[in-house]
Amino acid sequence: MDILQSLLFSEFLGKETWIWLAFIGAVAALLAFDLGVVNRHDHEIGVRESLKLSAFYIAIGIGFAWVVWHLYNNDYAGASIDPQLLAVAGEERAWTAAQLYLTGFAVEKTLALDNVFIISMVFTYLAIPRLYQHRVLFWGIIGVIVLRAIMIGLGAALVSQFSWVLYVFAVFLIGTGIMMLRKGDHAPDMSRNKVLNWLKRRMNVTPDLYGNKFRVRLPDPKTGKLRWFATPLLLALFFVEIVDLIFAIDSVPAIFAITSDPYIVYTSNIFAILGLRALFFALAAMVHRFQYLKYALALTLVFIGAKIFLGDFFPGGKFPAVWSLTITMSLIGSGILYSLWRTRRPVTETASS
Repeated sequence: MDILQSLLFSEFLGKETWIWLAFIGAVAALLAFDLGVVNRHDHEIGVRESLKLSAFYIAIGIGFAWVVWHLYNNDYAGASIDPQLLAVAGEERAWTAAQLYLTGFAVEKTLALDNVFIISMVFTYLAIPRLYQHRVLFWGIIGVIVLRAIMIGLGAALVSQFSWVLYVFAVFLIGTGIMMLRKGDHAPDMSRNKVLNWLKRRMNVTPDLYGNKFRVRLPDPKTGKLRWFATPLLLALFFVEIVDLIFAIDSVPAIFAITSDPYIVYTSNIFAILGLRALFFALAAMVHRFQYLKYALALTLVFIGAKIFLGDFFPGGKFPAVWSLTITMSLIGSGILYSLWRTRRPVTETASS
C-alpha cells in the first residue's frame, strides 16, 4: 500500500502521477463512451450529429481550463519548467496557466483542421464510404494520442535541458508560416502523394472493401494459399497516422512556443484532437467555407514564433499570456469569419454574377 501511495504521489513531468492517471482515465472514458455508446454500430454520421458531438467535445476542452486553474492554484502545480508559471504564484499562476492552456487549445484545434482537409481527400480518393470513416478516425485518434505523448515527452526533455531549443522552434514556426502564406490554398493531387504511393507499394491492398474489416484472409493469386491482405480501410488508417506525424512537426513546436509546461502542452493537444473526429463529418461537407482559414493559421504560426523573440523585451523574459491568448483568438476568429463571409454565396451564384 505504501509503495502504491508513493508511486501515485511521486512527480512525473512536473505533476504528481495520479494527476496524469486521472487525465488518461478521463480520456479513456470519453473514448469508451464514443465507441461503446454513441457509435456502437457503424452508421453514417450526419452534419447535425457531427455538430452536436463537436460542441460537446469543445465544451469539455474549454471547460478543462477550470481544472487547469484549480491545479495551478493549489500545491498540485508541481515544479513547472515554464518560467511564466515559476515567476508567479497563487491565483495569478492559475490564471496564467488557464490562459496558456486556452491559447494552446485554440492553436492546436486550428492546426488539426488542416488534417481534416487532407483526410477528407484521402477518403474520397480511396472511396471510403461515410459508413466506415468513423471507425478509421477512431483508431487513428488512439494512435495519435500515443504518438503525441512520445513527441511531447521528447520535446519537454529537450526544452528543460536546452532552453535555446525554443528559439529553434520559433525560427521553424516563422518559416512554416511564411511558406504557408506563399503557397496559398492549392489542393494536392492525392494520386501523386508520395506517402500514399509508398504505402501502396509495401502493403498488399485489396481493390475492394470487406465491410468494416482492416484485414482479410484471401487466397494468394500466385500460390492459392490463404494469406492476410490489407483493405483500403487499413491503408487509410496508416495514412491518417503518418499525416498526423507530419502535422505534429508543426503543432508540437507551436505549443512549446506557447508554454513549455508538459501538462498544459499534452492536455491541450489531446482535447483538441479528441473533438476532431466528431467535427470531421461537418467540416468535410463545408471545406470550401474555410478556404481562407489557412492564411490566418499561417499568421498565427508567425506570431507564435515571433513572440519567443519578443518575450526578451518583456519583464520575466516572456510575452504576456493574456496578450498571446487575445492575439491568437483574434487571428483565428478573423480567419473563420472572413472565410464564412467570402463564401457566403453559392458558387453558381458567384459565377453567374
